[in-house]
Amino acid sequence: MFDSFDLRDVDTGDVTLRVRTGGDGPPLLLLHGYPQTHAMWHKVAPALAERFTVVAPDLRGYGDSAKPPSDDTHAAYAKRAMAADVVRLMTLLGHDRFQVAGHDRGGRVTHRLLLDHPERVHRAAVLDIIPTHKLFATVNQAVATGYYHWFFLIQGGGLPERLIGAAPEDYLMHKLGQWSAGRGGFSDAAVAEYRRCFADPATIHASCEDYRAAATIDLVHDEADMDRTITCPLLVLWGAEGLMARSYDVLETWRERAQDVRGHALPCGHFLPEEAPQETLDAFQAFFDSDP
Repeated sequence: MFDSFDLRDVDTGDVTLRVRTGGDGPPLLLLHGYPQTHAMWHKVAPALAERFTVVAPDLRGYGDSAKPPSDDTHAAYAKRAMAADVVRLMTLLGHDRFQVAGHDRGGRVTHRLLLDHPERVHRAAVLDIIPTHKLFATVNQAVATGYYHWFFLIQGGGLPERLIGAAPEDYLMHKLGQWSAGRGGFSDAAVAEYRRCFADPATIHASCEDYRAAATIDLVHDEADMDRTITCPLLVLWGAEGLMARSYDVLETWRERAQDVRGHALPCGHFLPEEAPQETLDAFQAFFDSDP
């Protein structure tokens, strides 16, 4: 899926991340979402690598990256910890300043990265999300139905791990089908990777911890930063046929959190880089600076 890209494990000092790199030019960090891996970028990464040095890791807890133990604070899976991971990764790869695009959970890591390390990022994009704090504060019946997993995965006592673990492939394929527009878009090779990685009980547990952190420590961090805004240019893309488009003025939710926001909907569901790869690529190439 990633011809001419390198694949390696990078020890960031806290966790080891599985990282795909390729291309030449200014660095562009790509962060995946749930329940996927960096493989979700395979349709757009080769073209981006013609203009950028593309860095696509598996987030901690996902794919072939480390899955550190957690505790009742869920701090090990806070977006602050995940953002610190990728900042250290980029430093180790020699990139002091970079651009970043994050989809789904990767978008939430991107949001925290822009607040905690604003000096490191030149431009950023978030795909098919609204801010975590905004969603929890405004959830209604329609959103709770479509995003029921937000409330299922945060349950304690190992219950969601046991239920998902009984049929992980069924759960994974249900999620891909539920959130997409239903016209395909997922390559067999990418789906095989998602199945392989999500079959690991450690991944199931870590992804639950990711959501538990979102409902606890991430909200604490967000509430402490409500008077801070994102200062770099922010591109916001979302699926015209997805839940966010039906439920929110997506651009307006980000204009509450950032100073310079632009963006538009793409003709797809939740999985923009796979369902609408050309439109995603066009938007990225128009926005990201090849000579920052």
